[in-house]
Amino acid sequence: MSVATYTVKGMTCGHCVSSVREEVGEVAGVTSVEVDLASGLLTVNSDEPIDAARIAAAVEEAGYELAGRS
Repeated sequence: MSVATYTVKGMTCGHCVSSVREEVGEVAGVTSVEVDLASGLLTVNSDEPIDAARIAAAVEEAGYELAGRS
């Protein structure tokens, strides 16, 4: 099992959180997604490490920006 934490910029409400969670959750290999609105933290659990570019693409698809990896 692999856990990666990222920071997402631009989220302002619960709908933002839901959008990010849904898009990242559709990335192949992701087993669970946690998003914290207050801190902007995105925690991705997966069976194996996932390329950060795939996570960034999913976050951008939801309409937000991946600010970095923690």
